[in-house]
Amino acid sequence: MTADISLIRSSFAAVQPHSSQVTEYFYDHLFTHNPGVRPLFAAHLDEQRDRLWAALGALVANLENTDTLTGMLQNLGRRHAGYGALAEHYPAVGTSLIAALRHCAGDAWTPAVEESWTAVYGVISSTMVAAGEAAQS
Repeated sequence: MTADISLIRSSFAAVQPHSSQVTEYFYDHLFTHNPGVRPLFAAHLDEQRDRLWAALGALVANLENTDTLTGMLQNLGRRHAGYGALAEHYPAVGTSLIAALRHCAGDAWTPAVEESWTAVYGVISSTMVAAGEAAQS
């Protein structure tokens, strides 16, 4: 499975006007389906939603800049490990991210878009997990 960067960018552009809906749906989905991760987050999520959206935007903007992207993901992985995030949390986050994007993208969401986001999230999660585990050892 490979990511089509143009599909990632066009689908992200389609959901940009709905950023608050995307992040709200993401956290609702994550906590509904994985209540055990809720304690890893602050009680009030407004700032966290903003950080999530900013991180997604930065990632999408740097998809072709491998060094910058890898550095960003490694920093995120180390920080998340410090918050208690474990490798087994990442699949749930990916599922919720895809669900939120799919929900808010409307007609811009296609099987090819989902395949691309799934591939990109695989790289995101594996890079973050590796950095988090390295920081913990």
